[in-house]
Amino acid sequence: MATTQHHTHSRATMTAAGGLTIFASVMLFVSGVLDILRGIMAVAQDDVFVTSPNYVFKFDLTSWGWIHLALGAVAVVVSLGLFTAATWARVTGVGIAALLIIANFLSIPYYPVWSLTLIALYGFVIWALCVVKPDEDGI
Repeated sequence: MATTQHHTHSRATMTAAGGLTIFASVMLFVSGVLDILRGIMAVAQDDVFVTSPNYVFKFDLTSWGWIHLALGAVAVVVSLGLFTAATWARVTGVGIAALLIIANFLSIPYYPVWSLTLIALYGFVIWALCVVKPDEDGI
């Protein structure tokens, strides 16, 4: 005979899990919008960016702009999915945040302080999406 176990979660646990998912959605949305704006600035050849002629991962500024613009747009779409607590959005959210961490790391010479700030924000997003168990999404 097989026995089944039913997991019961306290209301506080469910609230904390929902809160972390909402936190990740808002952070991913805000960071995605900021990356979109950064991409627009780079495509427009804004003077905000630092020029670094001797960098290993050298792309032209317009290329970095399109990369940040595309990844930022995907991050905004995924963040909207996170508001519904969809599993696909959690998995994709971790993936897109990881890609954006890599993109911001590679663009540190062009805009160092902002790149490090966004790396930290995306790190928080990954943490918030990974710390909640899938069956605790009680938003």
